[in-house]
Amino acid sequence: MSNNIFQSIQAVAFDLDGTLVDSIGDLAASANAMRCALNMPPLSQDVLLSFVGDGMARLVHRALTNNHEELAEQSLWEKGFELYVRHYAEHSTDNTRLYRHVADTLALLKTLNLPLAVITNKSQIFAQPILEKLGVAKEFSIIIGGDTLPEKKPSASPILHVCELLKIEPINMLMVGDSINDILAARNAKSKVVGVSFGYGNMEKLSNNPETRPDAVIQDFGQLYDLLKK
Repeated sequence: MSNNIFQSIQAVAFDLDGTLVDSIGDLAASANAMRCALNMPPLSQDVLLSFVGDGMARLVHRALTNNHEELAEQSLWEKGFELYVRHYAEHSTDNTRLYRHVADTLALLKTLNLPLAVITNKSQIFAQPILEKLGVAKEFSIIIGGDTLPEKKPSASPILHVCELLKIEPINMLMVGDSINDILAARNAKSKVVGVSFGYGNMEKLSNNPETRPDAVIQDFGQLYDLLKK
């Protein structure tokens, strides 16, 4: 795809899970540790993967009910949430790794004088330490978690907030992510969006729907530099 539509980009925001990092191993382990503590059988990683993307609170509901929409009873959820958070705080980078070419590409993007941000639905208290442990936190000017603002993706609010902090127009912001929430957040903010095919979302399915089609899709993180270099 021609990169002409990206010539006006002045900053780039990234999703975390499924975009910068492959974290499903640790997310699933904490969910199953929670279920084990509550005398529930474990769920497969594929099932738990389908529950990721809308923040930790919703992930706990889904992992407790084994259902994408159903909410757990409040007292059970509170106990489960406490168990999940405690386990994940101790094991959030046991198996979590950067995707291929992420570190090198972030450094290259900085040579283009593009401020970089993270906009994730994961709680900020977990997002920041993960990025620090993986050695890339220093590359980002701003890190926005799912609990940083009153609204999270797919709301436009996090993107608009970053644009305001960086003093740029939303049309000049690029969102990079793997899920429908990333694409809709960018669309709602009137920003550009690039989808990654290697993450947790079904990018082929999203691309086939005009309402969720990103402006471009990359198969390797390193392709992002090629899209943005002038």
